[in-house]
Amino acid sequence: MSAFEAAAGRGNFDRIGHDRESWDRRYPPQEAVGGLLSKRIIVGYGFWIFLLSDIIMFSAFFATYAVLVGATAGGPSGRELFNLHNVGIETACLLLSSFTCGLASIGARMNRGSLFYGAMAATCILGAAFLFIEVHEFVGMVAQGAGPTRSAFLSAFFALVGCHGLHVTAGLLWLLTMMAQVFAKGYRADILRRVLCFGLFWHTLDIIWVAIFTVVYLMGAGQ
Repeated sequence: MSAFEAAAGRGNFDRIGHDRESWDRRYPPQEAVGGLLSKRIIVGYGFWIFLLSDIIMFSAFFATYAVLVGATAGGPSGRELFNLHNVGIETACLLLSSFTCGLASIGARMNRGSLFYGAMAATCILGAAFLFIEVHEFVGMVAQGAGPTRSAFLSAFFALVGCHGLHVTAGLLWLLTMMAQVFAKGYRADILRRVLCFGLFWHTLDIIWVAIFTVVYLMGAGQ
């Protein structure tokens, strides 16, 4: 339908008293569509600024770790502490969760509840498995006397990896909140924007973890 026909249709509705609101919902004005698109772009752009600030914070943790990695104070080093088998499983869980998170975003855009809820549930399970392995690693290291107060190296390690773990925990809480909001309010435009932001956040955590896995675990285990 052309813009002229749509305008004529609105005019007829005004004259004969038909439901103009229903017509506008079916054929929204061009400025309204542009407003929705602009809001989506602005929200995405603003959230990217937040993510970049978070990446800068992690860069500071990486720099601190790089400086202190050799400061073991006679205590154990990464080569003695890190179990690459467990860390590999941990990494696989988080990377696979990034894939399921992408499927959830597709399901939300297509308004397919089975795909959205199934993929979000899978993302939650994989993220929880990642956290379980990480907490198990931390508890084991502390039990060996390799806690964060043992050396500067371990302080930097727990700060960097622990900060990422806190972000994953916050992401899981956000994930559950998004599932509840979609269930209660449906696939509204503002809900879809939040799903978009959640996806950006979760994928960013995966990228940061790949850097941690490479710099901390792979390089640390080889030293």
